[in-house]
Amino acid sequence: MITSFDTSFAGHIDMDDVGYAGTAVNDRSFSDEELATVFDKAQAIAQLADSAGYGTFWMAEHHFQREGYECIPNIVLLGLHLAHLTRNIKLGCAFNITPMWHPLRLAEDFATVDILTGGRMIFGVGRGYHTREVETFGAPLLDQPANRDLFEEQVELMLKAFNERSFSHKGKYYTIPPDVPYRGYDLEHLTLVPRPRNLPVECWQPIQSATPRGLDFMARNGIRGTIGGGVAEGGALDSVVIGYRDALGRTGRDAELGEDLSIGFHFYLADTEEKAMKEAAPYFEENLKMFGPLRLTRGLSEEQIRDISDPKRAPHAALPKIEDAVKAGGFLAGTPADIVEQLKAVEKRYPGIDRVICATPLGTPLDIQLDDLDRFAKEVIPAFRSAKVAAAAE
Repeated sequence: MITSFDTSFAGHIDMDDVGYAGTAVNDRSFSDEELATVFDKAQAIAQLADSAGYGTFWMAEHHFQREGYECIPNIVLLGLHLAHLTRNIKLGCAFNITPMWHPLRLAEDFATVDILTGGRMIFGVGRGYHTREVETFGAPLLDQPANRDLFEEQVELMLKAFNERSFSHKGKYYTIPPDVPYRGYDLEHLTLVPRPRNLPVECWQPIQSATPRGLDFMARNGIRGTIGGGVAEGGALDSVVIGYRDALGRTGRDAELGEDLSIGFHFYLADTEEKAMKEAAPYFEENLKMFGPLRLTRGLSEEQIRDISDPKRAPHAALPKIEDAVKAGGFLAGTPADIVEQLKAVEKRYPGIDRVICATPLGTPLDIQLDDLDRFAKEVIPAFRSAKVAAAAE
C-alpha cells in the first residue's frame, strides 16, 4: 500500500522554447544569474512540498551544466539550507555521485548535516551518467567496469564508517587508514567524526541497468532502490522489480514485489487526460532531448538519438510520444481521479510498494510545478490516506 508520497527536483531553471522543435540541448547557455535561480526555485518547491504534506524532497547532484537542466552541485549543503526554511519534510540525496567524492569526505558531510537537521537528510548514492562530470573529477565513467568497481568500494567504505565505531579498510582503491605513525603509535583504525545521528543510515540508489551484480550489491548492503522518474522514463518495469525482489531473496529475505523500492513518476494535471498530454508534451520531449543522448532512455536507436538532437528533424521523426508513455503507465496525466486510478493499479501490481516519487518533468516552469504539486497533494494523496485509515481499522 502506498503510504509515502515524495517529490523531486533535479535542478532545472525555467527556460523557453522547449520540446522537440525547441532549442537544441547543446545550444542552450545561460548567464550566471539565470543559473543561480535554481536555488530560489528549489526553496519554493521545498516549502510548498513541506506545507502540502509530502514526505521527502529529493534533489540531484550535478555539475557544469550551463544548459540549465541540472544545476545543483551540492545537495547536502542545499539540504541544510532548506532544513532551516521548512518544518517537517525530509531532504533526500537523489543522488550523491560517489565517484566524484572522496568517500570519507562525503560521509563526514552527510553525518554533519544529518546531525544539524535533526535527522532530516536521507542518504543516496549513484555511479553517475555524465562523462563531463565524472571524468572531469578524475573518476572513470567511460570504463564502466572500473566505475562500478570504484563505486562499490566507496559505498562499502562509507557504510563501514557510518556503522562501525572504529574501522579500517584495505581495497583496490583505498587503504584506510594509511600505514603511517601518528602521535607515538602506529595508526590502525579511524573513527568518523561526527557519525550520523540516525544509525544504521538509510541509503537509496537508482536502479538503471538492473544487472544481477548491481542488484546483489544493493541487497547485500541493505540499500533501497529508486526506479524511474529521475531520468526520461518513469514507472517501473516488471523485470526490474522482480530482479530486486529476487536479489533480496538471495540474502535470505522473503520480500513482496516492490518492497524496499520507490517508483518515480512524472505527472501533469488538467481537466482531461487529452488536455494534460497536450500541455505536458513539450516538457516530456525536453526530458527525452536531455537524457536520450546519454543512453538513459531504453530502446532509442542510434538514428532516433541523432534525430532528437536536431530541432529541424525531431518534430517529424519517429520519436517517443507522450501518449505512449501515458498508455504504458510511466507518465501520469489527466485529472486527479485519473492519477488515483493509475497509482491504485501500481499498488495492485506491486503489493510491497509503499513509496512513490511524483514530480513534474524537467523543463516545467515553476508556477506550473507549484500548482500541480499543490493540487496533487489536495486531490490525489487523500485517496491513499483514507485507504490507509480504513485498512488500519479492519
